Amino acid sequence: MFSVILFKLLAILLMVAIGYAAGRKGWLGSNDPARVLSNAAFYVFVPALLFRTTSRIDFATMPWGTLAAFFVPVVAQMLLVYLWQRRRRNLPTAAPSVRAITATFGNSVQLGIPMAAAMFGEAGLPIHVAIVSLHALTLLTVLTALVEMDLARERARQGLADAHIGRMLGDTARKTIIHPVVLPILAGLVWNAAGAPTPKVMDDVLLQLGQAVVPMCLVLIGLSLAQYGLRRSAKGAVALSLLKLVLLPAVVLVVGHWGFGLVGLPLSVVVMAAALPVGNNALIFAQRYETQEAEATAAIALSTFAFALTAPAWLWAVSQLR
Repeated sequence: MFSVILFKLLAILLMVAIGYAAGRKGWLGSNDPARVLSNAAFYVFVPALLFRTTSRIDFATMPWGTLAAFFVPVVAQMLLVYLWQRRRRNLPTAAPSVRAITATFGNSVQLGIPMAAAMFGEAGLPIHVAIVSLHALTLLTVLTALVEMDLARERARQGLADAHIGRMLGDTARKTIIHPVVLPILAGLVWNAAGAPTPKVMDDVLLQLGQAVVPMCLVLIGLSLAQYGLRRSAKGAVALSLLKLVLLPAVVLVVGHWGFGLVGLPLSVVVMAAALPVGNNALIFAQRYETQEAEATAAIALSTFAFALTAPAWLWAVSQLR
């Protein structure tokens, strides 16, 4: 079981290393290839993945109680980190939202799915897939609204936009909806609700674009590591990694077991989903708002290494609860 996870971690790290080598050697040119790759992911490949995922969700079969045991503490930690960071002075406007996503958004697909399949088999994998289907929908939508509101307030403070509260809220709502993350999610949900079948050609295109997200994002992490390095962001990255690998699964364990009464397999799945290292979307989000890119990159790399040590500890902790 752990050999499967370790091999997956190795594959992830090798793809990051390829991106790092490409960045150091200048194979992709000198005109900020990390930014170009990030824009391609954010505006083309990630929207295709999000639309296809949300358009295919079967809401009738969702294990809603188990999902609540995961998302209630995850969203709570995300909002608390956001509010904590907003109280700090001299931070860029988008920094609280970027740090909030870095402290909560897990690598639920390229590492989480094989981990769930190896650890929990056919019984546990559907629970994890249900989490994945709502993961980006929930966290990215909430954080996009928060960061756009912060940016709107900052523009109004600088006299660059209308400070009237109604117009500011309208501008925020428009920018939140007409957004390369939120818009495909909403479009997918509308398509899902309409019950319309997806034409095969369209589905094939979306599938191919979506499959490019994982390798592209891993190479992007390597490029960013080559560009920013680890040293200047190590302190913040360690703190965010601890929030993601230690605090978040602890909170999910407590809320899931004592708050929602989960035991056995459902509890194991939600705790391990919470214990996953920082996901690639944290870097894409940071790149989108040009804030804390180095810190998000370092947190992804550090937490991925550390996951090999923390995952067995969380499996043992859950096994002690009956």
